[in-house]
Amino acid sequence: MTDSATSSNTARRPDVLAAHSIDQVVFTVPDIAPAVAFYTAFGMDVKQHEQRVDLYTHGHPHCWMKVVANGAPKALAFITFGIFAEDEAAFRQRVDALGIGCDAHPLATRPGIWLKSPDGVALQLVVAPKVSPSIKSPADPLPGPARGPAKAPARSSVGPVRPRWLSHVLLFSPDVLGMITFCENVLGLRLSDRSVDLVAFMHTPHGSDHHLFAFVKSDAAGLHHTSWDVGSLDDVGKGSEQLRTAGYHDGWGVGRHVLGSNYFYYAKDPWGSFAEYSFDIDFVPAQPDWVSGSYAPEDSFYLWGPAVPEWFVINTEAQKAAA
Repeated sequence: MTDSATSSNTARRPDVLAAHSIDQVVFTVPDIAPAVAFYTAFGMDVKQHEQRVDLYTHGHPHCWMKVVANGAPKALAFITFGIFAEDEAAFRQRVDALGIGCDAHPLATRPGIWLKSPDGVALQLVVAPKVSPSIKSPADPLPGPARGPAKAPARSSVGPVRPRWLSHVLLFSPDVLGMITFCENVLGLRLSDRSVDLVAFMHTPHGSDHHLFAFVKSDAAGLHHTSWDVGSLDDVGKGSEQLRTAGYHDGWGVGRHVLGSNYFYYAKDPWGSFAEYSFDIDFVPAQPDWVSGSYAPEDSFYLWGPAVPEWFVINTEAQKAAA
């Protein structure tokens, strides 16, 4: 699989000031060994540097995520957004004018513009290549028959599922509507769809999946899940089996969402958040404009799939902060 869907810098929408990608997610965990084991089982290329792991997707040069062990309960450290070089001065002026700048996070390794969201989450804007998809993610070719005329391959011949790139990040938020306003007015993102004040999905006007950044209501901020693009519905199912075989039995799916339309499986990680296999999510091109919708809660979650586990919507970061 090539990275052609995420390698183009030509999708820029003229005269629009907006972040174009989620460049990197950084969070901390108590111990590094569980992070190495989980993300290896998930199908990531895991590069360990003592008490830090850098996470890549197979064959893609970009480091999508860093997980750092610090002996404390899991916590989101910061999220880095990619911006175009010609927009850097305008973003810096905007952040300064609004008075929302903050100091660089201690774990940061690159210069950039630092700010805090209304929920208190540290964000960084860096000049970087566009790594959000610039076209709709293509489906991988289905494998040929492995058992004579039969279509399904033999279980023993199935290779590992390997995500292709980071599709989106969803955070817990105590103020979903406030985060919509912040994303629109500061980051330049646009609303794709929402359900009252419970959940909201944002895209970049420079072209991205239906949601690049999303929020679900909670009593505090925190990381709910990262979502990783795979090449087929079969990969979603195989990925769920891959994780169960590796000993990670807690998850939700396989199912299909309504908002975004993607097929999903969420694997519960060792810290109570999730990593999602996602296939065939809706794509929002740079033009024309996407018409956003507001949906009733029963129409905003999933079209089909198993019942939602009670622990799927628990903000473990908030629980540990209150303890």
